[in-house]
Amino acid sequence: MLRLPVTTPSLVVIDSESTTKDEIIRELAERLVAEGRVTDVDSFVAEVLRREELLATGIPGGIGIPHARSGSVTTPSVAVATSKIGITFGALDGPAHLIFLIAAPTDSDDSHLHILAAIARQVTREDFRNALHTAAEPGVIAEIMSKEVQ
Repeated sequence: MLRLPVTTPSLVVIDSESTTKDEIIRELAERLVAEGRVTDVDSFVAEVLRREELLATGIPGGIGIPHARSGSVTTPSVAVATSKIGITFGALDGPAHLIFLIAAPTDSDDSHLHILAAIARQVTREDFRNALHTAAEPGVIAEIMSKEVQ
């Protein structure tokens, strides 16, 4: 079976103008729908927000990693956004400037856990964070994600 890249340029938003967690999750979820990786934006967003209520997904370093398994997800994927203003995801050190929305099918293996773990490992590296922060083109972020997280 052909495996799609986890992130593509159309799944990347540079300098998002979203100001809240709900807005950025919807903005990224709409990208996933446009690329056929999610079939129902409202259902998927509801799953992600439900997951957010259980435990904050912000981690130190200005990172937000909202995620959910959902029946409306067709393939494990990551939509990525950068934010200059920052969006609160519950991290003790402040708002997130890098947001990774992980979408996983409910009937999939544990590939979403591997993606989550890979992102969590990579964001501890300053060079990885800086490369994403300074990227001016979505294709650069997609290439970094596919190389480091696939």
